[in-house]
Amino acid sequence: MRKLLKTLLTRRFIVCFLLLVQILLIVFLIWFRASRIILSVLNLLSLIIIIYVINRRDKPAYKIVWIIIMLTFPLFGGLLYLILTWQVKSGKFRKSAKERDDEAASYLPVNKEVKEEFNSQNPQHAAQVNYLTDFARFPMYKNTGSEFYSPGEKFFSVFLEELEKAKEFIFIEYFIISPGSMWDRILDILKRKAEEGVEIRVMYDDMGCISLLPQKYYKELEKFGIKCVAFNPFRPIWSSVQNNRDHRKIVIIDSKVAVTGGINIADEYINEKKRFGYWKDCAVIVRGEAVRSFTVMFLQLWNASKNTKEDFSIYLAKTTENSYCNGYIIPYCDAPTDDENVCEHVYLQIINNARKYVYIETPYFIVDDSMLSAFILAAKSGVDIRIITPGIPDKKFVHLTTRSYYYSLIEAGVKIYEYTPGFIHSKVVISDDDTATVGTANFDFRSLYLHFECGELIFNSSTVEEMKKDFLGMLPLCHEVTVREAKRNIFVRFGQSVLRIIAPLL
Repeated sequence: MRKLLKTLLTRRFIVCFLLLVQILLIVFLIWFRASRIILSVLNLLSLIIIIYVINRRDKPAYKIVWIIIMLTFPLFGGLLYLILTWQVKSGKFRKSAKERDDEAASYLPVNKEVKEEFNSQNPQHAAQVNYLTDFARFPMYKNTGSEFYSPGEKFFSVFLEELEKAKEFIFIEYFIISPGSMWDRILDILKRKAEEGVEIRVMYDDMGCISLLPQKYYKELEKFGIKCVAFNPFRPIWSSVQNNRDHRKIVIIDSKVAVTGGINIADEYINEKKRFGYWKDCAVIVRGEAVRSFTVMFLQLWNASKNTKEDFSIYLAKTTENSYCNGYIIPYCDAPTDDENVCEHVYLQIINNARKYVYIETPYFIVDDSMLSAFILAAKSGVDIRIITPGIPDKKFVHLTTRSYYYSLIEAGVKIYEYTPGFIHSKVVISDDDTATVGTANFDFRSLYLHFECGELIFNSSTVEEMKKDFLGMLPLCHEVTVREAKRNIFVRFGQSVLRIIAPLL
């Protein structure tokens, strides 16, 4: 009874209950109270919006799912589309974030000498570098080093040491912050550093922490002298603005060190708490000039969240030490506030440029036809494509959808592995011994089109070899999925087909 009562009183349950009440109220008012004229108008609205959706430049998968919804529920489909899309398009935050794109770019000048040097030596990657530097406006750095850490517990001990070194500021941005051993040890350092005069800023996603942190937890941190923002606070109103979550993981320390990767702040990420078997994740620590880009990313979203303007320059000390030189790095980020799918393009260009192999680790694999076609074409062209997904999933329906792609991929020559010890949360792509990317974006619709994400693209670095070694070391612990296993029975295939249709909304 106590457990049930505790569940009923959680913030997540109350919010979901209020959302359900709103939906039922709308249905009741339309279905039982609406006149024939109103019903006819709603049907006409759905028809008009279907025509509108067909002519939009959205992904075909999004078009299909919305058309099916409006044809199946003509009374509510068009109205639902308007409620959701209008709230996203006209949101103040969306406008605020877009206004800060030019501001951020002004702090990230492209070093043309570094770019031209790289392109002349690596012409096969010139197109991707040109896209990121010239169009997406993310500079390439040479005077930078990166270190790859996996699993989470290996990273955590080094991370604590780096926090202890802070003298000026610590910026922390995570999708999930969960009370427990990991957060307690980090928070102890942050409180002590704040007392020493170090500027501390923490930004967490309110949806990601909805069942983990108390409401308005930022006020508790402010008592310790820690500046804090709950990104896009979740409110119990029917709004798809709340789909646009901050899924990034970024830490910046004194303009000298930056951290990104898949690891959130929760005990399962360092295997002090068992959820879904052994949790395999990774992170990279960046040192040198490339830290500048991560600092700008953080401050840009901080300003957009608080609707403030700050002088970034005081946090952007120029690094001149050549001891960090270890290949080339382009930090990048992605946002749903524009129409540019940066993470998707990074992944696609790696696949399309590959000549020998592409190795991928991802917890979810739910992609559109263009991404699927890229994998199949590369495999049929002789590129060794290997993908590792979880053996013990955290979301069964999502994993069932992931498995729906297995048959067509394996039939084309792609090798699919499931990590049998447990759950793999890394977001890693490695190719041809000279290219890799690691960050926060999954191979799914949410990460690629709806969330705020980040990562770094690495070329000609020893870090690429470390990532490849880690990937190959996982294979003996994995089960390779066969064509026979992937084919499944007719009922499972039918269920997977339905899930594939609604995948953009998962």
